Amino acid sequence: MSFDEVISDVVQVVEGVGAAVMVLGALAAFVTFAVAALRSRPGGTYEHLRRNLGRVILLGLEILIIADIIRTIVVDQTLESVAVLGVIVFIRIILSFSLEVEINGVWPWSRWRQGSTSPPDSL
Repeated sequence: MSFDEVISDVVQVVEGVGAAVMVLGALAAFVTFAVAALRSRPGGTYEHLRRNLGRVILLGLEILIIADIIRTIVVDQTLESVAVLGVIVFIRIILSFSLEVEINGVWPWSRWRQGSTSPPDSL
């Protein structure tokens, strides 16, 4: 087994972890939502679901970016692969910013104006 094959396998594992984080995180978010809805908590359950799903997607995207970077740096070192990585990272950054704004309601650099530097509550 060559070095490139090992790294390709590592990339596949990292991609699998990213996908698993999104799938399992989404399931956990929906279970949390269902439990809260069944307990008839007044309001906030839908917003909590959206916030948790957004966080799960962000985490999964970050893990998938790691896999793309490893693949480009170690396995496929061509100018075309670097350009593709750049486009993928750019698109994922735009998605991350959009999700961050959707989750918190403010731009990431404007959060200090609201006096909150602590991370939002978790799952």
